[in-house]
Amino acid sequence: MARKTGLVADPFVLERIRPTPSQGKLGRKDRDKNVRGAFQVRLQQKTPIAGKRILLIDDVLTTGATASACARELKKAGASEVGVLVFARVGAIR
Repeated sequence: MARKTGLVADPFVLERIRPTPSQGKLGRKDRDKNVRGAFQVRLQQKTPIAGKRILLIDDVLTTGATASACARELKKAGASEVGVLVFARVGAIR
């Protein structure tokens, strides 16, 4: 996708800092709790984040807990805006 758009892609901006159990059987609140604080922007980050508009790309969105946790960390690191692009959505759209 980066080649087609000419945008910078960096799959290593975020890192998981603690293991989390599978989210498969968890409800919305438990998923949020499960991933809260599980990610951080890498300390040795090479791609500048401050002031940038970031697009997170993921395969499947269920409750959005993981995407929200990642977006929260990117905003804390100074991203001006964080959007999420997913290829599939599980469950009803509210």
